[in-house]
Amino acid sequence: MKTIIRRTYTQQDKQELIRLVRGRNTAQKVVLRANIILQIIAGLQKKQIAKELGTTRPTVDLWIKRYEKSGVDGLLKDASRSGRKPVITEEKEQAIVEATLQSKPKDSTHWSVRTMSKAQGVTRWVVHTIWKKYNLRPHLVKTFKVSTDPNFVEKIRDVVGLYLNPPEKALVLSVDEKSQIQALDRTQPGLPMKRGYAGTMTHDYKRHGTTTLFAALNILDGKVIGQCMPKHRQEEFLKFLKKIDKETSEDMDLHLIVDNYGTHKTEKVKKWLSRHPRFHMHFTPTSASWLNMVERFFSEITTKQIRRGVFRSTKELEKTIMDFLRIHNENPKIFTWTKDADTILSKVNKCKELLQTGH
Repeated sequence: MKTIIRRTYTQQDKQELIRLVRGRNTAQKVVLRANIILQIIAGLQKKQIAKELGTTRPTVDLWIKRYEKSGVDGLLKDASRSGRKPVITEEKEQAIVEATLQSKPKDSTHWSVRTMSKAQGVTRWVVHTIWKKYNLRPHLVKTFKVSTDPNFVEKIRDVVGLYLNPPEKALVLSVDEKSQIQALDRTQPGLPMKRGYAGTMTHDYKRHGTTTLFAALNILDGKVIGQCMPKHRQEEFLKFLKKIDKETSEDMDLHLIVDNYGTHKTEKVKKWLSRHPRFHMHFTPTSASWLNMVERFFSEITTKQIRRGVFRSTKELEKTIMDFLRIHNENPKIFTWTKDADTILSKVNKCKELLQTGH
């Protein structure tokens, strides 16, 4: 006797079921459900379907009912299941938090979900829930370095003052060099990204030389003056200063924010600056590259073009960099500084206090 479905199936339903069965990325449990309905539509008996598909009669009944109720959509996900969440007492929660913050396992530098659950006698789900609630991530560590510059406070106030209150009839330029950018060519072509799979690239590569990007970020409009050069010496820095001089309005003072790299302070550079009084140099504190806003631009070009790029020569690499600069300047992104000097100094002082107390 033919099984009757209490739902009028459509040709569109049948096509969607066939697509699910043939789909490479369809979960096997969904393939089974779709096959059950296709065979019911074809007129097979439930007992026969269960035997051919290697499943049980109750399973066949279940997915027929789901299809009758919700159509093809009813086959795609499991029904929600009510389950009792484990009870976490306040004392146990506090114990896990304190152990995470104030202790280490005997055989490791940090806790994992597995080791903490074993030490506290709870499930891994409980540990994961508590860590998520308190934003605890023992597996991660960030690097830092507190500046020991004796003029740290004065330099912070000077540079941040330029960002927040730039002088009139002047340009503030954040200047730095991204040195040793490598032209890397992969040893084999990678595979393209597919649904469910990331793109691939080989871990090894061929080197084809390096270049250095000199860049000056205009704080006012976000445009960047840039130039690629093979080396990173005072000669190249002077050449870049001349480029800035040429590409900016002569009646504007120029305030350049630079780091303490030696090529920025040589006698030859100082002599050139003395002959060009509209240039004013402002040095960031030592170990405080985060204060130079052009680093934001360097981060963008690294992420969007360099890190995953394939370059067979330095010429090809430099062309990619200059194309990125051109496109950026057509629709420049303004990087806005928001923290005032007092806020920054307060955080730095708090960090120093924590380091001194060991907490």
